[in-house]
Amino acid sequence: MDARALERLRWRSRRGLLELDLVLDRFWSHAGMRMDEEKAAQLEALLLLPDNDLLDLVMGRAEAPDEKLRGMVDMLRAA
Repeated sequence: MDARALERLRWRSRRGLLELDLVLDRFWSHAGMRMDEEKAAQLEALLLLPDNDLLDLVMGRAEAPDEKLRGMVDMLRAA
């Protein structure tokens, strides 16, 4: 995935909840810029969720609605 597309996705990762912003900032600092297209599409799908639902996923209070997204959720949790 090209750097410009990743930068746009990073910009879209900014959220309204501080907790999510912290997790996503750590993710981008460690693994975000090395994502392939598949992982980027998974993150994009997760970013369509409401902030509170995404926070529940990242904090382990809920499971990903789609099995294909679980790998990305695990990456976010590890960040």
